Amino acid sequence: MTSEPTPLVRRHRLLVRLGALAQLVAIALAGTAVITVITTLISAGIGTLLFLGFGLLLLIAALYIAWAAAWVEYERVDGLYRYGLPQLRPRTSGQPGFGGFFRTLWAQCTDGAMWRGLGSAVVAVILGWLVIGAVWGLIGGIQLAFSPLTGGGFGRVPFTDLAIADGWIVVSGIVGALLCLGLLFGVALLDGVVTRAVLVPSREALLAEQARTAGAQRAGAVRASEVERTRIERDLHDGVQPRLVSVGMTLGLAQQKIDNDPAAAKALIDEAHTSTKAAITELRQLARGIHASVLDDRGLDAALSALAARSHVPVALDVRVDGRCSSTAEAAVYFVIAESLTNAAKHARATEVRVVVRSRDGSLWARVEDNGIGGATVTPGGGLDGIVNRVAAAGGTSRLDSPVGGPTALEVSVPCAS
Repeated sequence: MTSEPTPLVRRHRLLVRLGALAQLVAIALAGTAVITVITTLISAGIGTLLFLGFGLLLLIAALYIAWAAAWVEYERVDGLYRYGLPQLRPRTSGQPGFGGFFRTLWAQCTDGAMWRGLGSAVVAVILGWLVIGAVWGLIGGIQLAFSPLTGGGFGRVPFTDLAIADGWIVVSGIVGALLCLGLLFGVALLDGVVTRAVLVPSREALLAEQARTAGAQRAGAVRASEVERTRIERDLHDGVQPRLVSVGMTLGLAQQKIDNDPAAAKALIDEAHTSTKAAITELRQLARGIHASVLDDRGLDAALSALAARSHVPVALDVRVDGRCSSTAEAAVYFVIAESLTNAAKHARATEVRVVVRSRDGSLWARVEDNGIGGATVTPGGGLDGIVNRVAAAGGTSRLDSPVGGPTALEVSVPCAS
């Protein structure tokens, strides 16, 4: 992100200024209507807040219309001046249920980026009306300057009843036109200055945000590693370790019987051999859960295809990605989907899972939805806790929607350059 215009903008300053003026005129016309709708909804919402909650719906509508207006302003400014602004996204608590919905509303209400965008849009509306007035003044000045040649408009300022002495008509028209041109130029400059001051974070704010993001990623990485270590310890303690202990005891019994009862010893050795192969299989699965070698060798699509083929629940897989992302991003998405498939088989009692993976705006986006019983929540040390922290460690976001009765849907987005 930069607070200075890009070289492309500097080379075409005139076109950028003209584009800003044209946009301001459109914003003045459309923005006035939007502001009127927002203020009307807020007034009506506050007035009917106690009427069966109807007012709350109006206030929510006003909030998201305001967010849409701010989003349009961010896109306008970034498209015009190329500041490299981050795309404005709706805030979410990432928590399911009614409480999560209200936390999402609160997060949206306290989103400083949205309010900055809305404030910039309001200023743009005001500047837009100044542009409209200046254009009318420019037209009037030109008309006044040429009025002696056309034989009309003598002694009157166009659009007003102000009289002008005959000797000053042409001079007044030229001066008025020049003043209006200067006003248009000043408004175009002011739009760039205001948007840069309002929407582009200061260096201190950028550093603070980078420090906060780095801290969140570090905390997510630490938490994810703790959850992963706990899972490995549990799988070893509850799975492989008892099986290997059983193999040792079986071989011990076979050793005792090998002289007196060779047939029984042979059967015990066969049993130990079968248990050993099962332990090897479990170790391979455990190693695959730590690191998927196919992910490095053949990419995310192939790794997810292999994962879907091993799933106990039928999986409808739809992967469309453009090239390769960073290993961190691909691993995060892979293990999110792997854990989601495990949860769908163990806890959700699902009979079908749909997995969609896409490349979106420099990020890997994935959605896993099952038709199970729902009611999934993020609990410390659980599989979903590991998912959330692994995604956070990769600099991504996650959202869980799992009402009681189903279905359960998990969406994650991880930057490709993470």
